[in-house]
Amino acid sequence: MNTQDDERRQLLKSVAEAYFRGLQQQDFASIPYDENVTLRAPLSPGGVNRPLVGESVLRTQWWQPLVPALPGLQVRILDHYINEPSTAIVTEAEITITVLDPPVTLRVADRFTVSDEGKILEQENHFDPRDVTNPGWQDA
Repeated sequence: MNTQDDERRQLLKSVAEAYFRGLQQQDFASIPYDENVTLRAPLSPGGVNRPLVGESVLRTQWWQPLVPALPGLQVRILDHYINEPSTAIVTEAEITITVLDPPVTLRVADRFTVSDEGKILEQENHFDPRDVTNPGWQDA
C-alpha cells in the first residue's frame, strides 16, 4: 500500500468515527454529510427500501426523532472494513441506548460511501431493530 492509499483509509475511518462521535455527543452538525446524502436505515420513515435524501431531510426526518434516545448513549467501535477501491467503509459497533429501561445494546454494521472531500455520500445502517421497537420480543 502506498501513502495515498493509507491516507484514504485513514480518511474513511475518521469519517465513520465522526458519525458515531456525533451520535454520542448529540451533535448532528459535526457529522460530515454531503448536502445530497442518502440514508437507508431500519428506523427511518419508509425503512431501508425508501431512502432519505438530503442533509436537511436527514436532520428533520431521521435525526430529530432520534434525539430523545441520545442522552447517555454509549458507543463502542469494534472494527472497520474498507472495500477494495477505498470508496466505502463498514464500521461495526455496539450502541447502548441507556434511556430505555432496561438499556438496550444494538450491534450495528453501518456502511458509509465517502467522497474525496471526506463527506458521507451514502449511509446504510444495519441492525436488528426489534429491541427498540418491540421490547420483550425475546421473551415471547
